[in-house]
Amino acid sequence: MAAEMIPTQIFILILVVILAVVVIIVVSQWKKVSQSNNTLKLMEKEIELKKIAMVEKDLENKRLMENPIKFPTEQQEHLTQIRAATEDVKNNVGYLHTEVNERLARLEAQTELKKLEKMLKEIEAKEKKLNRKR
Repeated sequence: MAAEMIPTQIFILILVVILAVVVIIVVSQWKKVSQSNNTLKLMEKEIELKKIAMVEKDLENKRLMENPIKFPTEQQEHLTQIRAATEDVKNNVGYLHTEVNERLARLEAQTELKKLEKMLKEIEAKEKKLNRKR
């Protein structure tokens, strides 16, 4: 009877240890998921705040454009020159962006053409090889 109790107690002890390990793993994983969710919520809030800040800045810029401040003629001319220079830079950026996109499209098309030509040559070579065997 005492001999039977020892293995049963050892078995129960092993089960308790396994259960404790499983509980520890589950708790640690739950904590990680909770932290990830908190991090995700924090990032969402940060993005929302950045959007709000951008909208506020945009509204401020529009308000300033709608209610222009009266500057002396010399300063107005200087601002006009700056705006013109800015517009030139923006136009140049737009042109370069378009040129880059067009060149990339051409490069992709040329690459695709080369691949297809290579595949066609390989197919023709295999067809010739098969026709010779007949």
